[in-house]
Formats: sequence, structure tokens, C-alpha cells
Amino acid sequence: MNIEQFIQQHVSRCIESLYGDTGGAPVQIQKTRKEFEGDMTLVVFPLLKLSRKSPEATAEEIGSALVGAVPEISGYNVVKGFLNISLSPRFWAERLNEILSTPGYGRRAANGRTVMVEYSSPNTNKPLHLGHVRNNLLGYSVSLILEAAGYRVIKVNLVNDRGIHICKSMLAWQKFGRGETPASSGKKGDHLVGDYYVAFDKAYKAEVKELTAAGMSEEEAKREAPIMREAQQMLRRWEAKDPEVYSLWETMNGWVYEGFDKTYEAMGVGFDKVYYESQTYLLGKSIVEEGLAKGVFYRRDDGSVWCDLTSDGLDEKLLLRGDGTSVYMTQDLGTALTRFREEKLDEMIYVVGNEQNYHFQVLKLILGKLGYAWADHITHLSYGMVELPEGKMKSREGTVVDADDLIDEMVRTAREMSQELGKFDDMSEQETALISRTVGLGALKYFILKVDPRKTMLFDPRESIDFNGNTGPFIQYTYARIRSVLRKAAERGIVPAERLHDGIVLSPDEISLVKALADYPATVAQAAENFSPAVIANYLYELSKQYNGYYHDIPILRESDPTVQAVRLRLSQTVAEVIASGAGLLGINVPERM
Repeated sequence: MNIEQFIQQHVSRCIESLYGDTGGAPVQIQKTRKEFEGDMTLVVFPLLKLSRKSPEATAEEIGSALVGAVPEISGYNVVKGFLNISLSPRFWAERLNEILSTPGYGRRAANGRTVMVEYSSPNTNKPLHLGHVRNNLLGYSVSLILEAAGYRVIKVNLVNDRGIHICKSMLAWQKFGRGETPASSGKKGDHLVGDYYVAFDKAYKAEVKELTAAGMSEEEAKREAPIMREAQQMLRRWEAKDPEVYSLWETMNGWVYEGFDKTYEAMGVGFDKVYYESQTYLLGKSIVEEGLAKGVFYRRDDGSVWCDLTSDGLDEKLLLRGDGTSVYMTQDLGTALTRFREEKLDEMIYVVGNEQNYHFQVLKLILGKLGYAWADHITHLSYGMVELPEGKMKSREGTVVDADDLIDEMVRTAREMSQELGKFDDMSEQETALISRTVGLGALKYFILKVDPRKTMLFDPRESIDFNGNTGPFIQYTYARIRSVLRKAAERGIVPAERLHDGIVLSPDEISLVKALADYPATVAQAAENFSPAVIANYLYELSKQYNGYYHDIPILRESDPTVQAVRLRLSQTVAEVIASGAGLLGINVPERM
């Protein structure tokens, strides 16, 4: 049941009975603010033309009529022009029964719409870093949330596996590698290839320094450095499918993919389909011809093709170089067109950092000018940079945080902090290792996802593993606590109630928990609408906080009335199920013990 709609229907009927036709006057229903008594609030001001009375008198009149006409409404109070409506304990008991009888509670039925979510998009010249961690966790969680909201979701990764940066790693390996492989070095393939990208940069800077010392300008030195010219020549050979270069490219990219796969597995994310830029970079040239024919694009004297966006408040955008080679925008235009045609998409979401805001603005604008109506169904889920306590990450400054190192650190920190608290005293080494990983990754994911995606965030690994406060471990611990209660009950032969029978009266604390549980489907829907896992994360925190207060104040296993005890166990179990469901939408596992 949608509680807001339920109240709205009864309020509308009541208004009609009191004042006749509403004349289109809006019936505004919202949740009652925490500082006031009540469950739902009617904003009375829009109804004063109908009642021809003061706000307070109108609210009193409607409130009195509602109590008399609707058994589920137990009372009301008036605060100026606001009518706060209270629902009966029986109403909330029925809502709990409704929740208990709903398979896959919180998930919506399939809506027949298909959405593609693109995330990760790494370069094959270096390992994944903290920025990629936020990207992957965000993209994967949004995908899960959209699935829960009824969409068919296609999770995709576009790997940047071509270009000059890839050739830099390849050339450096040829020059300095002496046949080194992941197997011979004991390094993950992505780390090994990343080392040679750094080696190229080191050699390049040394050559630039030498050339400038000999009297060449810095700009010319950067252009004429022998190792850079060699890399450019290697790129031309790759584009010509030179067998030697192509074979090396396939080998080194293979090393990187094996490394990436291990990182993705450790992170707990995956994809339905992987695209490679080497296979997509030529897409889009047909769009250029289409745009020229429609007069949307124009060709300059040097043969290059442009789109003039100055009338849209932007600039002129290059789409095809004079030598006929495409640019990123051309590729993205072609890729978008191909995907919408092949997959019959209703929505396309790109999870890309906010430094690409302009790029996606242009992408949508050009596709719209070409007459593709689906351009309005492209969303750039822009996210902010992740900062560390000591400052921003920048690979060129050598302060980048490697994703693998970060995951290992999180697991290690979770183990250390749990041991300090004595949580592993009665556990085997195998269980300790499993829970350390579960808690460490849960802490990482929750800390990153609880922040609105669009905001820059500060990440502190140790702060994220606090077992109190708005953290992943706190939510995981709440789940584990409930599971412990249920295990102890089972050992005593106590079974949770299947449903609440007539005559069961819920306490105010229990009603508060039911209200929170009743909010879960709307929370999932809101998170899907806003592409924001933060909505789920903050809901889980509030639910966990509320349950822990209930656990401390209300006896469960010590309750003497078996009927009441069975209800409390069932309520606890339902809270645990919703926590597990919501955490799952964040990609977080919940442990049975902590």
C-alpha cells in the first residue's frame, strides 16, 4: 500500500463531502515532520477558497470528518495551516503483515524498459586507482538499484585499449623490459604494464631535459624527443595492423585484462558486456557524413569537419581531423547510435567524472541536432573527485592510490580494529579472514556510496571502519546482532510469528520500526530516480540506528509473553531482511557473525 495515496484518497472524499467539488484544488500530503505528532500531514492553505474559513478551522473540520469516516485514522492535531493525521496501531500492524506477505519486498515488477549503464572505462596502460573505485562502485550499485526498480539493466565497460598512451608502455617494455612477464616478475599484469608507462615518462623527461640543455625550446623538445617520435611511429604501425606491433599489443593488453579481472573480483563488481575502443574508434564516421548532408556539420578548407555550437552558448567542435582520423566525440557519437539501435535502449547512463561534463553536454546536443529523439534519454552521471586527508590524487605527482593496495589496506585495517575489540576471540582463522574481508569491503563501499555522487568526497580508510556512526560496519553489525538474536531464539525452540493476528497491539517503538520498513520501496524508487546509492545508504543507517535503540529498550529474548516475543522476533527478522536487501543494492555483503 502507498500510504500517501491512501490518505490522499480519503482526504479528497472528505473534502468533497464537506465542500462539494474540489474545483481542482490540490490535495497536498506529506510525511509529518519529526517534531510533531502524526504520520501524514495535509497542507490546508490551498483549500481555503473552498472552505471559506480560517486555516485552523478548516483543518479542524477536515480532521474531525476523517476520524469519523476512516477507521484507520486514530486522531489528528492542527498546527496553523497544517493538519497532522495519526494512523492507528492496527493500521501499522496490517502494514507489517503486508510486508511479510510480499515476496522480494522493495523490488518492483519489470517495467519493460531497458537501460544501459557504462562504468569503469579504464586505460590499459596502468592499474585501477581510487578514482576508478568510486566509478565502479557507483556504476555497479546504480545498476543494481535500477534492476530493483523494475528496469532491464545492461552493465557495460568501455576499455580504452588503443592510442599513444598504450604505445608508450609497449615501447618502454621493448626498450627496457628484457622479456619480463607477470609470471617472471610475480606482478599483476596491470601493475607490470603500469611500471613501463612510468619508465617511458622517466626516459621522455630525460630526453626533453637533454634537448633543452642543447638550446632547443621546451615545446620543440617535447615534440622532437626521440622516444616520443618512436611511440608515435608505433601507433601508426598499430593502426596499419603491423604484425609485430599488433602481437605485442595483444600480449600486453592480455596481461592487463587478467590484472583488471582480479581487481574487479576483489571489488565485487562485474559487467554484462565489455566494449573495446580498438573496436569502436572507427564508429561515427557515417554520422559525420549524415551531419554534413543535413547541414548540421561543415567542412573546413583543410578537410576537417566541425559542428558550430556557438548559437547554443558553446564553441565549435571538431569531429573529424583533416587527415580523416576521428576524435573521441566522433567515436562516442557512433557508439551511442550503435547501442541504441542494437540494444533498443530506453535510457543510457554514462558514469564518468565531472571533468567530462562539457563532453557529454556536447554529445547530447549534437545527437539532438541530428534528429535522434533518444538523445534526451542520455544521462551523464557525473561524480566528484575522491580526495585523501593529505590531498588530491594525481598520478603525475605519484600520489595515486592503487585500487588493489586500497582493498588490501581496508581488509587489514578491518582485521586490526576487530581484533582490538575482541570480535575474533572465538573464531577460526578462516572465519576471521572472511569477516575481515566482508567488513573491510563493506566499509569502503558504504563510505564512498553514502556521499551524493556529484560531490567531491574525502576518504579516510580508518574512519570508514568505525563500528559506531554512519558506517558500513555499523550496519553490518546491526544485521549480525539480529541474526545472533534469531539463532539464540532457535536454540530455545522459539519461532518468530508468521504474521500478526488481530488483537496484537504494537508498541510505539515497534510502530516506528514498521514505519521505517514501510518506507523501503519508496526509498528504492527514489534512489533509482536520482541515480543515487546515497539514498539507500542513509536509509540503512537510519533503520539500523532505530533498531539498535529498540534492541536496547525493548526485551526480546527476555520477554515473558510468548505471543509478544514471537512478534518481536518476526519484526527483528524483517528488519534484518531489509538491511540485507538494501546493503545488497550497494554491493555490500552482510555477515552472520561479527
